[in-house]
Amino acid sequence: MTRSLQAVAYRRPSVLESAARGQLLGLETSRGATPMGVKDHPQFFAGFLTSPQVASAALLAVADVAAARYYQQQLRASLDPVVTGNGDRLRFESFSGCCGVYARLDVLEPGLDGGEVGHGTTNVDVNNPLREALSRIGSDDPLHLRVGPEELAVTTMDGPVVEKKVPLPDRWLRGFAEAQVIAAGFDLRAELPAADAVRFLRALPRGGARAASAGPRWVVPSGNTLRPTTRAVPGAVCLPGPERLIALQRVLRHATALRVYGPAVAAGAAATASAWEVVLPGMRLTLTLSPDASRGFSGEGGVLDALATDEAAEDAELISVLLAWEPRVDVADLASASGLTPERVRAALIRLGTSGRVGYDTAEAAYFHRELPYDAERVERHNPRLRSARALVTAGAVALDGALGTVTAEDGHVHRVRDEAGVLSCSCLWWAKYRGGRGPCKHALAVRMVRRGDAAAERDMARVEADAR
Repeated sequence: MTRSLQAVAYRRPSVLESAARGQLLGLETSRGATPMGVKDHPQFFAGFLTSPQVASAALLAVADVAAARYYQQQLRASLDPVVTGNGDRLRFESFSGCCGVYARLDVLEPGLDGGEVGHGTTNVDVNNPLREALSRIGSDDPLHLRVGPEELAVTTMDGPVVEKKVPLPDRWLRGFAEAQVIAAGFDLRAELPAADAVRFLRALPRGGARAASAGPRWVVPSGNTLRPTTRAVPGAVCLPGPERLIALQRVLRHATALRVYGPAVAAGAAATASAWEVVLPGMRLTLTLSPDASRGFSGEGGVLDALATDEAAEDAELISVLLAWEPRVDVADLASASGLTPERVRAALIRLGTSGRVGYDTAEAAYFHRELPYDAERVERHNPRLRSARALVTAGAVALDGALGTVTAEDGHVHRVRDEAGVLSCSCLWWAKYRGGRGPCKHALAVRMVRRGDAAAERDMARVEADAR
């Protein structure tokens, strides 16, 4: 796994302090993107939380995921959560060290009181003393939240800083991209009222090697609950590694509902990812699980087709100019403003997701604008299948013949890629193992690249001939 260290600098540690008017929660921000450009310590909010105890528990749940590895648990992980101000809400996001769990807390307008929400994205410091203090927040304690430095500190940037060196594996960056691509294919599959939601979640295994080795489970909506089933059936939702939902235990007593999202599945389908959203007063906490506890989002391959097109790269540049830290990115509006088709806009959004510039909110079935505070441009460069496919194209290893393409690999073996109703299958071992479940193999990608190149050349020739007439 490619890994580097990134310095994350804060003005001071985040802290929970007592004051005459109640508790003051100061979350310190690092360097981040804003509409005014990159700032060292942007401020996104200063006001009260309407449900202090609920917000504290939900923030701790996001921090739990950031510090956890649900696979190979003996290895440590630590990545400060990401916070985004979208003008009407605050979003806190994290990713587990094993790349298999994505967490997001959306604190919505009803959950905030007395302050405007800014725009931008950065890291936020959640340290161990703060975690301990948040766990002691009472239900009657007024809680003032400040995300970013105090107003005086915003204009006075001299002085010492608190610096952390955090490991930043490329898999985490690819995972952020893959998770939002996969979630965009989810639909709401079930909604449980509070009592049934709590009963179901509390009955799940809490962890350990035995639970992790049990493999994926399936559940089927049945009345106000979810009934377990031994295999995939139409209407079922995959619950892969149920012990990975343990972070939700922090907020169960505050839950008003549980919503479950996933793709449509057929009988006997393989394990899939799914999203589990706990509805809270004025906020939502969502955990998205990869298809298996041992299988991180980083290898799913959902972004490869979008990355493989020059057209999507050019479209992404155009769409990026139109993003304005919106909490809901409307595809139809972007299509109208850009002159692109909705399909090209979606492909551009997927490409922007690979550098952390958009996420996907399953509750609202919409993308949202954010800018991950990492060197995310390397995500595409470090995608091995994409690099290999481009190398095959450059080497002239692809030959097309109608619905069949042949690719001569580096070792001299010839692989046959077939087009079956728009889905490319291959004779290679990768396809035999995953059957397209983890995105296209490098040979199918190479064939798709050559086909798109030929189609683009034909369009250019048609334009030339039309102009000549």
